[in-house]
Amino acid sequence: MATRTPRTDGNTTRLHILETAGRLFAAQGFAQSTSKEICTRAGTNMAAINYHFGGRDGLYEAVLIEAHRQLVSLDELMALSMESTDARLKLRAFLTHMVEMSAQPKAPWGFRVVLREALSPSPAMPAMIQRAVLPKAKLLRGIIGEIMGLPGDHPSVQRSLLLTVLPCLVMTVAPKDLSSKVLPALKDTQALADDLMRYVLAGLDAVAKEAKAAEPTTAGKRR
Repeated sequence: MATRTPRTDGNTTRLHILETAGRLFAAQGFAQSTSKEICTRAGTNMAAINYHFGGRDGLYEAVLIEAHRQLVSLDELMALSMESTDARLKLRAFLTHMVEMSAQPKAPWGFRVVLREALSPSPAMPAMIQRAVLPKAKLLRGIIGEIMGLPGDHPSVQRSLLLTVLPCLVMTVAPKDLSSKVLPALKDTQALADDLMRYVLAGLDAVAKEAKAAEPTTAGKRR
């Protein structure tokens, strides 16, 4: 008996709707983007959105997850973290990746979707945090904690993660004219990544030193 080849039509349709909706949400925001307009642009009907996503809300949740993946996927993070056993080199690989992403002539639509969601959170925000943000944050906390010599859930590590990632996100959403008209040296992404790494490592070392100095000694704990 001949083996039947699985149909890919359904997955193709799903990805097409996701891509169409993502671009529309990026341009107009969730509140201003109707299911009718998404269907019109995608050349499909409401039944397809309901079938693949359970409705507009489910579609937006899927768009948010994909949007965050476009920033950096968990698979990419894991691959970068396995390039070396040295935590500092792992962090360097991540920061270099983010700097290079920010230098792209045109950012993927996912950047605008995530930015809109951050500025005006929707009911889908908890799903994005649970499914997209937390797994990546846990991995990065582990790397930063290893550099600092502190547990990954230590408050200083958590704050340091924010301060490490935030410059990358700012560079990503910054106007592209910034590197051509205001700060032309930013075009050298390798030098930028190297300098960012120096700033981050110096900061991590300083914060870790302060955090460890503030911890009670073993003798003090026994009193």
